[in-house]
Amino acid sequence: MYPLIRLAKEFALHRKAGELPTLGTHVSHHRCWPQDIDLFMEMNNGRILTILDLGRTTLAHRVGLLRTLRANGWGLTMAGVSVRYRKRIRPFVKFRTVSKAVGWDQRFFYLDQSIWIGDECAVQALYRSAVTDKSGIVVPQRVFDAIGYTGEAPTLPDWVQRWIDADATRPWPPTDDGNGV
Repeated sequence: MYPLIRLAKEFALHRKAGELPTLGTHVSHHRCWPQDIDLFMEMNNGRILTILDLGRTTLAHRVGLLRTLRANGWGLTMAGVSVRYRKRIRPFVKFRTVSKAVGWDQRFFYLDQSIWIGDECAVQALYRSAVTDKSGIVVPQRVFDAIGYTGEAPTLPDWVQRWIDADATRPWPPTDDGNGV
């Protein structure tokens, strides 16, 4: 089940934090609760992705994107992710998430998110996201026009561009090796 209470907590906590610039960084603080753990007594990888979703949603709220989505009848979807898990998040451990946009191209937005336990990075994820309407993907420039952002697109970091290039070589649709089942 989606952690609606955590989402409400995030919106309430950051209500007074004010808006962020379009390329601002959102930081949130969490704790690993018993309902977050798996059989190995660590935060479940699916729950980690959900915690990152909370960070992206609050970031979108603070930069004014959610308001723009509602005003235009647009949606927001994830179109890809690459995740590195490097440190286990144990029960009751406090951690923080850091969420920021790193850039965009003609179709997608790229977001860098990380989870930190103290000064050590436990998880890092690169997301590809898209704004959508009834016709499909809304190009980023149209989104920025609606938000009122007039700045230049930052140059995508090399590691992000290499991920984009590598992902473009991936076959789609994948082959069905399940004997048609």
